[in-house]
Amino acid sequence: ASSNLARFDGVRYGLRASAPGGVTAMIEATRSEGFGAEVKRRILLGTYVLSAGYYDAYYKKAQRVRTLLRRDFERAFTACDLIAMPTAPEVAFRMDAKADPLAEYLGDVFTVPANLAGVPAISLPCGTAQPPGGGPELPVGLQLLGRPLEDATVLRAADAYQRITDHHTRRPPL
Repeated sequence: ASSNLARFDGVRYGLRASAPGGVTAMIEATRSEGFGAEVKRRILLGTYVLSAGYYDAYYKKAQRVRTLLRRDFERAFTACDLIAMPTAPEVAFRMDAKADPLAEYLGDVFTVPANLAGVPAISLPCGTAQPPGGGPELPVGLQLLGRPLEDATVLRAADAYQRITDHHTRRPPL
């Protein structure tokens, strides 16, 4: 019901590197080869924030915010089965665009709440739009969120959406 990177072990899911020296060496090699620069950066930031001097200042506050988010989602799901919202505040980044870490972090603003609250979510292509400043149209995502542990409902809704649209078959210009 979650895609939390902290639970990714690279052994059962995703890439599994082969390395001599046992399980620990294999896990280290898998994480080294399988995690890109951005994932490694976020792991380092998270590790730093959880270090001794910052635990009370950040982690405890984050846990309180997580509890408030869960309560908000619980209230929302008393009135509906799914929540539909954008995946990101802007169209996709162009592949040739210079990486801006702050813009990339802000691009997660709509996906983070589902991860923090522990609710299942899926992102689907739902069309295209012209990026700020012009250029070819780029993909836009639709995010569907469901009640905790109701992943099947989210997946059924996503499947139904893709059956009546063709957005998932389109490819943006490279």
